[in-house]
Amino acid sequence: MTKQTLLFIVLIFISFTGLFAQTEVDERAMISYRKGLGFNAPDSLFGLNIRFRMQSRAGFNFDEDMNIESIDARVSRLRLRFDGYMMNEKLTYYIQLSFSRGDQDWDNTHVPNVVRDAMVYYHFNKKFYMGFGQGKLPGNRQRIISSGQQQIYDRSNVNANFTLDRDFGLFAYYSNKAGDLHYNLKGAISTGDGRNQLTTDKGLEYTGRIELLPFGKFQNDGDFSEGDLEFEATPKLSLGGGVSFNENAIRTRGTIGTELYDNRDMKSVFADMVLKYRGWALSSEYISRATPESAFTYNELDSTQMAYVVTGNGIDTQISYCFRNYWEIAARYSVVTPATEIRTAAMRDSFYIIGVNKYLRKHLTKFQGFVGYRTQETYNKAIPGKNNYLLVLQVELGI
Repeated sequence: MTKQTLLFIVLIFISFTGLFAQTEVDERAMISYRKGLGFNAPDSLFGLNIRFRMQSRAGFNFDEDMNIESIDARVSRLRLRFDGYMMNEKLTYYIQLSFSRGDQDWDNTHVPNVVRDAMVYYHFNKKFYMGFGQGKLPGNRQRIISSGQQQIYDRSNVNANFTLDRDFGLFAYYSNKAGDLHYNLKGAISTGDGRNQLTTDKGLEYTGRIELLPFGKFQNDGDFSEGDLEFEATPKLSLGGGVSFNENAIRTRGTIGTELYDNRDMKSVFADMVLKYRGWALSSEYISRATPESAFTYNELDSTQMAYVVTGNGIDTQISYCFRNYWEIAARYSVVTPATEIRTAAMRDSFYIIGVNKYLRKHLTKFQGFVGYRTQETYNKAIPGKNNYLLVLQVELGI
């Protein structure tokens, strides 16, 4: 697909009217006040919904002799969220702030990026709305699903390497149906430089995504919440896919990662699915990233300093069963395969994880425990491979 064709598709998404938005919560404001603390002005011209959530995690990494190599004990996420409307429910807003260090992209940017989302939406009708500001690009499903709706302690290594994440720009969302086939179209034109940038380069990022729901809608946005906690009475399936083109990206993973020494164009392709029925849930996604130029960039003043674009592909698959008492068994297999060009510096990275969840208030309050095995296979004899065992315990509390 050419850049011009992709731009044309995105513009269609943004200019189309007469649309319906049945999307995940992180792509619209929550103004129904089913969760959180809700307030309305006496004249009904302003509404505010306040929510918070926190994830506390204790993780242990063991070597192959079961000696502890590292301990990861911290507040992995601490979020404060504001949703609401102004004047009427056609004009809404969504703000999300983060307060834990790992949530602020500190290691890459060396500044506290507190603002995660800051979006204003206008709803033209029940089928079409647009957003302007900073939010999640319509890329892979696992990224779009809120971290508070994940059934495993964190997103996969596939997402970590190849996701589009957040950016500043213009977003559009369109839903309708053709006969019994429901579908969602999503598009964005954004800076391509990631969140909270002081300045941006001259290149833009163009993203388009489509979702097909052949068996009808999921209950309570279940296609963007992991695990079948709604116990779908009939099989529900969502198929998604899309593409993104980032011009003159300056970070190793497009909108995230450390800085490159030179700009690179990047193309990302993603495809995913989720199937749910009577407590069973199966999900899988594929993502790839490529650049038409060399993935490696070098410091002009010191050629020994190098940074490279994370190119290659990954596949993540999860399966779970939730009992009626809201105990759940969940498992994941995920693998990242670097592109041939960067295999002198990157390894094939695989995770095997199985665990148990206990949901007290569905995803709002849950206890999680997981064991896993990670294998990193080297392509370069100068870089040794590595295997680890994992143990992770996590508690999440939110309103």
